[in-house]
Amino acid sequence: MHVIAYIGLGSNLNHPMKQIQIALEHIKQLPKTRLLNLSSLYETKPIGPQNQPDFINQVVAIKTTLTALALLKALKSIENTMGRIHLEKWGPRIIDCDILLYGDAVINSDMLTVPHAGLTKRAFVLYLLKEIAPDLVLPSGQTVQSLLQRCPKVGLKQVECIV
Repeated sequence: MHVIAYIGLGSNLNHPMKQIQIALEHIKQLPKTRLLNLSSLYETKPIGPQNQPDFINQVVAIKTTLTALALLKALKSIENTMGRIHLEKWGPRIIDCDILLYGDAVINSDMLTVPHAGLTKRAFVLYLLKEIAPDLVLPSGQTVQSLLQRCPKVGLKQVECIV
C-alpha cells in the first residue's frame, strides 16, 4: 500500500545547500519510493547550541510502499553514507533526514516517533509543510494552518538554491 510521507532535511556543514541536494538524489533512488513535492530552501537558526552555523532546511513529500521502519533505516543509511557523525544533541551536522509524518500513522517506539516530536512547535517544519501541503491534517486532527497561528515565523528566511 502506498503511503505519503513527509521528510525534513537539514544541514549546516560543508556547503549545506549542496548537502541537501545530495540527500535529495539519494531519496530519489530509494526503492518503491517516488518524490512528490519539495519545499523551498530556508535558512534557520539552530535549535540548541547557538555556537554553530545556521541551518538550511527543506521538507519533501514522497509516496512509498516502504514501511516506516524501512524508511527510517534508509534515511539513516543516507546520513551515514554522507558522513553524518552524532557527536552532540542538536549539534552541527552534515545532513539530517527526519520522518516528520508517515501517512496518518502514530508511532511511538524506541527507534521512531511519528509524527516527529518537534513538528508542532517548529516554524522551519510547519511553514515548509504548509508550502507543499497547505491542507494537511495531522493524525491528531490538527491542521498545519491552525498550528501556524501559534508558531511565529521568527528566524526563518527563504533562500535561493546556490550549489
